[in-house]
Amino acid sequence: MADPWLTIIGIGEDGLAGLSEASRKALREAETVFGGERHLALAGVTGRGHPWPVPFDAEVVLGCRGRPTVVLASGDPFWHGAGASLAEKLEAGEWVAHSAPSTFSLVAARLGWRLEAVACLGLHAAPFERLVPHLAPGARIICLVRDGNAAGDLAKWLSERGWGASAFWTLVALGGPRESIAEHRADGVAGDLAGNLVAVAVEARGAQGIPHSAGLSDDLFAHDGQITKRPVRALAISALAPRPGERLWDIGAGSGSISVEWVLCGGTATAIEMREDRAANIRSNASAFGLAHRIAVVTGRAPEALAGLDAPDAVFIGGGLDSAMFDVIWPLLAPGTRLVAHAVTLETEALLSELHQRHGGELMRVEIAHAGPLGRYRSWEAARPVVQWSAVR
Repeated sequence: MADPWLTIIGIGEDGLAGLSEASRKALREAETVFGGERHLALAGVTGRGHPWPVPFDAEVVLGCRGRPTVVLASGDPFWHGAGASLAEKLEAGEWVAHSAPSTFSLVAARLGWRLEAVACLGLHAAPFERLVPHLAPGARIICLVRDGNAAGDLAKWLSERGWGASAFWTLVALGGPRESIAEHRADGVAGDLAGNLVAVAVEARGAQGIPHSAGLSDDLFAHDGQITKRPVRALAISALAPRPGERLWDIGAGSGSISVEWVLCGGTATAIEMREDRAANIRSNASAFGLAHRIAVVTGRAPEALAGLDAPDAVFIGGGLDSAMFDVIWPLLAPGTRLVAHAVTLETEALLSELHQRHGGELMRVEIAHAGPLGRYRSWEAARPVVQWSAVR
């Protein structure tokens, strides 16, 4: 198209005064202006204005295709805003964007924080557990929250999990005449906070957070004993070699501990588990680590349960592998896909030995013993040996 029909404008609390001339021109010429009620009021738009549907639906904007249209969003529309949701449905020449400073930028500017060292999260409609991977002593986090009630709930959530000593800022209407900033301790926030808060900033203090290494403590997971134990899990994650953006199939997932650790490395996972009670544990663990949006749980038996799943970059089979399952799964994998399988029975160990001979890779036997009491002394208590086969398709 010769000229873009859609202009995406980031607007701040200073309203029209903070907009560029190009943004004001697009607003004047637009037949239709979409935005939140607050955005439309800041821009002084009345008759042509259409408040966003709840939940947000990009299709209402696409219905104006070819006619001059403006979308108003807070600050930077491409950071937890509507910009990307719209742009991915359009050709490059159909739209242009004029961004304002994001709320994250404004918070960092007010507090003097290095924005590149800050975790920036949108918690309007997401659980507070999304904070879990980011919480560590001294960590700085900026969160967009729904309103004052949500900010009070967040302070309570932090306090209940040992982070009550954290510095906790509430930042209202940044960049406009109603701007206000208040600092609290998380455990000192009394009741619900008034107003429609734009952001909360946290400097974490009081607890340790979860380690950022493979082999998390078994105690961090809900399980019924069906869990890949910590040292063996660390070896499995090492062999799976996760990279950000990659997808895992975790077959016979048990507690989902492999999926959780994979996703903490930046990927996504599909956990396949035939028992519903164990599938419930996987969901619980995914939620507790703030990863429920990145771990899909499929209740069913492999390989039948794999039908229709997006192709993986890696596959982990923690138990239950037999020749029939392998003969179905292996041809499904694209070249370069990594597969790691564990065996604790002699029968599966023999199968892995055969597969290693046929397909190569690495075959490893792991024997681990822990010190335990033996009368007045101590002795080694051996766990069952685990055989690990890892190969690339």
